[in-house]
Amino acid sequence: MPDCPESSRSDTSQPTPQDSPPPLGLSSVTSPSTPLTPAGDSSSGRWSKDYDVCVCHSEEDLVAAQELVSYLEGSTASLRCFLQLRDATPGSAIASELCQALSSSHCRVLLITPGFLRDPWCKYQMLQALTEAPGAEGRTIPLLSGLSRAAYPPELRFMYYVDGRGPDGGFHQLKEAVICGHSVDTSYVIMGPRELEESWK
Repeated sequence: MPDCPESSRSDTSQPTPQDSPPPLGLSSVTSPSTPLTPAGDSSSGRWSKDYDVCVCHSEEDLVAAQELVSYLEGSTASLRCFLQLRDATPGSAIASELCQALSSSHCRVLLITPGFLRDPWCKYQMLQALTEAPGAEGRTIPLLSGLSRAAYPPELRFMYYVDGRGPDGGFHQLKEAVICGHSVDTSYVIMGPRELEESWK
């Protein structure tokens, strides 16, 4: 796996007055075009990175990833997201773009679905995310969707995950975890490390 270079990319976003998950179906996610700079807050830790969230997903889950990004960017927090098919530089190396996005993001969200588990590229994304911030609580947030808890990847067994079975697909809790910048509230999680170890016995 290539080393992840530091990114010099600048990201932009446009806030919208939306704080509820988008309806299911194809979402139109457009790349932001106007810089979002906090007034009088240039020293904020949030702005030390180009992105708040890098969303890792399988190709077949692109629609779900677009819906998640629309929700996060459209919330009152106006989170800055990296979605590879939208934000990668045309002509650049795919692996290099991923590495730059991971190193330039405060948090990495892994959209773990049946498609994610089948896709070798997704395993590469997951391992790169773990390599970028090993053991950093709240920096990598798994969102489990459409899978039983027994299917949770063993590489992530030391992390709590957001349960995507709720009415909003876990979007709200994931957004709160990103904003708070710490590990996910366990009241929203169906299984932690101890339970995972027990389930594998």
